[in-house]
Amino acid sequence: MHPASLAAGPGRRGSGTRPGGSPATRPLPLLAAVAAAFTLAQLVLVMPGLGLGWDESVYISQVSPHAPAAFFSAPRARGISFLVAPVTGLTTSVTALRVYLAVLSGLGLLLALWVWRRLLPAPVLALAGALFASLWITLYYGPQAMPNLWVAYGALVATGCFLRAVRSRPAGTGEDGPVDGPVGTRRNGAVPVGPDRPAGGVADGVARFAAGVPGRPDRRALVGLGCAVAFTALMRPADALWLALPLAGAALCVRAWRRPVVLLVLAAGALVGSAEWIIEAYVRYGGLFARLERAGEVQGGMGLHFAVDDQVRALEGRSLCRPCAVPWRHPATAAWWFALPLLAAGGVVAAARARRTAVALLPVVTGLFLAVPYLLLIDYAAPRFLLPVYALLALPVALCLVSLVAGVRPGLRPVVVGVLVLALAGHLAVQYAVLRSMVSRARVTREAVDRIAAGLHRQGVRAPCVISGHEAVRIAFRTGCSSRQIRGNDRSITPAELLDVAGRRPVVHLGTGNAPPPSYARGWRVVPLPPLSGQGRYRAWVSPSAEP
Repeated sequence: MHPASLAAGPGRRGSGTRPGGSPATRPLPLLAAVAAAFTLAQLVLVMPGLGLGWDESVYISQVSPHAPAAFFSAPRARGISFLVAPVTGLTTSVTALRVYLAVLSGLGLLLALWVWRRLLPAPVLALAGALFASLWITLYYGPQAMPNLWVAYGALVATGCFLRAVRSRPAGTGEDGPVDGPVGTRRNGAVPVGPDRPAGGVADGVARFAAGVPGRPDRRALVGLGCAVAFTALMRPADALWLALPLAGAALCVRAWRRPVVLLVLAAGALVGSAEWIIEAYVRYGGLFARLERAGEVQGGMGLHFAVDDQVRALEGRSLCRPCAVPWRHPATAAWWFALPLLAAGGVVAAARARRTAVALLPVVTGLFLAVPYLLLIDYAAPRFLLPVYALLALPVALCLVSLVAGVRPGLRPVVVGVLVLALAGHLAVQYAVLRSMVSRARVTREAVDRIAAGLHRQGVRAPCVISGHEAVRIAFRTGCSSRQIRGNDRSITPAELLDVAGRRPVVHLGTGNAPPPSYARGWRVVPLPPLSGQGRYRAWVSPSAEP
């Protein structure tokens, strides 16, 4: 197999296979198998015993009847709250929520890859999906109520739909059925196959596209593009902006892609998805720019900050590295990270040789744009921030790996396959080790939170109640209380107001170590609590209104 044929699309004519291709190369069975394995891995490796995290508690509390809504800071968007509302509105079961999200994230992966079936062969897509889904970051956040994985899916769908929308179908072809070539050539005989033309119409498709042959836009791709950008903006408006920028730039810079409707769809999708966030900016913050300014303050001030080294250290198994002045103890956990740009570049080269550069280059460019704020503009790191980047780069990486195998002589192919299998096995072993460590720590924290909540209940802390201080959000949600802070990014009440509340309902201040309580809690009874993981001594100051 020549590497150029890897980009020829799903199925080839004249090969003796059915029009739908052999079962091994049909997109749906392969991609569904990857998505099912992803869901199963979450249920087996991540879900058991995994409690709610701090950010999850904030998002879920917005739509859960179990506890009052936690303070919702300026950078946050409510998309993930809307996503989990069908479950959290009906039950307080964390297990039910995890199963729901694991299944939904598997379906999301299937949909995101399915969009690309007209652009890349099924084996390449399946490998890309497997590479992305096997990262510890993807597995760990798959069943969690966090927005970053869903931004990754939105970015994949938007980029794929963009490529399909700007590469018109030649006039006179049908609307349905898979394509072989890069711009809409079909297996229904619209483009004849001859001895000087590769099977599947790749050369003819390139010629039509390069010559600017008029055609009809892919309307379904345009709808998908708008929905994907809107969905991304609903999850994280800032990420939607960084997603739309390279797509709009491509539509302007590539002459054959200059379609006003594409630019309109990008703008409309971003505006519709961000509408709730913008409206809330005027209702709660006094305007859009005021909210943007406050969001920058919460994130430590947006500016030129080199955070690449922070992201590398966070790959050892840190959900948040802020500040990230920690040693880099396990370089092996970042080996794949340093190989990623080289393999992605190899995928672009492979696509260029197949005369389909855009299907690999545009995901790389879009991924680089999405990485900018998290590598260059903030001074801390969280591995989940780059999930959209990893999802997009998985496509050219998979194309590179498949091309390495397909491009060597048949006699050397088993050797190349063996080397790649060993490398991937080592990579998976490292991912599993980090995942196991993350899940183990999360379970220990969940058990500690459960013990703390039980201890507070025994002290008479029951709804309606208020909890402030260290880890107040997570413990308040578990206890059924509201969380309020008198300082920091989540400041939502004054000491005087909190003291006034303490005269009518139970109020708790949580503190670690030997730090004294705030002035309003002096004289309240002190209750020792089970320590949270890595926090040492943990205490609660409980107001007199709480009666054991």
